[in-house]
Amino acid sequence: MSGPDAPREGRSDRDRPTGVDELLERVRAGYARVEAREAYEAARAGEALLVDIRYAALRERDGLIPGALVVERNELEWRLDPQGSHRLPEATSHDVRAVVICNEGYASSLAAASLHQLGLHRATDLVGGFQAWRAAGLPVTS
Repeated sequence: MSGPDAPREGRSDRDRPTGVDELLERVRAGYARVEAREAYEAARAGEALLVDIRYAALRERDGLIPGALVVERNELEWRLDPQGSHRLPEATSHDVRAVVICNEGYASSLAAASLHQLGLHRATDLVGGFQAWRAAGLPVTS
């Protein structure tokens, strides 16, 4: 057998293609995700930074979480890297506990894993995303 799907000599499991479900499972195993109420309480206590990475159309449709930083997904690493020249003032150190929030809790998992690669070891994401936040009856502004 030849071609891109043919087994390669010396190919490890690490080199084989990964589906997105397996990737999510793998990255989520690397940190503790948080539920909506826990994220809310941590943010209120000043122990977590809520970071909304939803795109504009979803924010306009569903509203915003009061106090959450809005950072487009394609800018996230640049804005939260405490060593970066484009960082936000809130990106004070690698110890910041950033809770990344997407719409339903999938893209945020991959985003949190990316922040881990930058050394933000306390980064996590919200289980169920913004939809879980809203379903829990937590504050949302229009």
